[in-house]
Amino acid sequence: MDEEREESRWVHCPVCGGKTRVKVYEDTVLVRFPLYCPKCKREVRVDVVKLKMVLSK
Repeated sequence: MDEEREESRWVHCPVCGGKTRVKVYEDTVLVRFPLYCPKCKREVRVDVVKLKMVLSK
């Protein structure tokens, strides 16, 4: 089985920089996703497209 390797990354909290429990791939699209950080215990809405994260408005 010759599988193509997709690039993936763990999403880090934009507030404290801690690693969250969310992993995204190159083709993942999140819009107004409620990202919870277990380290600082905050929830922030984010948008993720092509492994780039920005705060949602």
